[in-house]
Amino acid sequence: MIIDNAPVDSVRLLANRGGLSVQLPAVEVSQSPESKFREYLASRPKPQRYTDQQRDMVNFIFAQHNHFDAEQLIDDMKKAGFRVSRATVYRTLNKLVDAGLLRRLELGPRMFYEHDYGYPPHEHLVCQQCGQVIEFQDDAINSVIHDVCRQHNFQTNGHTFIVRGICTNCNRARVTKRRLDLV
Repeated sequence: MIIDNAPVDSVRLLANRGGLSVQLPAVEVSQSPESKFREYLASRPKPQRYTDQQRDMVNFIFAQHNHFDAEQLIDDMKKAGFRVSRATVYRTLNKLVDAGLLRRLELGPRMFYEHDYGYPPHEHLVCQQCGQVIEFQDDAINSVIHDVCRQHNFQTNGHTFIVRGICTNCNRARVTKRRLDLV
C-alpha cells in the first residue's frame, strides 16, 4: 500500500492490490453509516429488513477508507472470517449507493466503490499504466461546478471527476526506456 504524505495537504496517493486506499479528513455526520443504512431500508416503499450480513458489510466497509470492487470485498471479508454470499454483496452494494453511503467509480475495466458518506468531496487522477490513483481536493473545481450549476439553475446532488493519464513514475520509466532504445 502506498500512502504519500505529499507537501500539499489536499493530495493523497493510493494503491494496494489493485484496490486503493486513502486517508481523507472525515466530515462530521449526524448518524453512523449503520444507522443511516437502517433508516434507508425502513424508508423504502416496501420496508426491507436489515440482515446480519448487511450489518457485517457496513461495519467492515466503514472501518477503513478503501476503494474496492465487489470481488475484493468478498475476498477480504472471507479472509477476516465473515460469511458472505456473492449475491448479498452485490445487492447490498447497490443499496449502499442508493442510500448515499457509497459512490461508484469506473476506473478502467473494473467498478470500484468508495465512501460517499462522512468524507469530503474529492477528485481522482488515475494512471492508466500502473493503476495508481491520486485523490485530491481543489476548491477551484468545486467553485466552477457550483457556478455552472447556478447559471443553469441546476440542483446538483454530486459529481464524479476522474482524470486519466500517466503518473510521474510511469512517465519516468517510459523516458528511461526510450533513452535505452536509442542506444
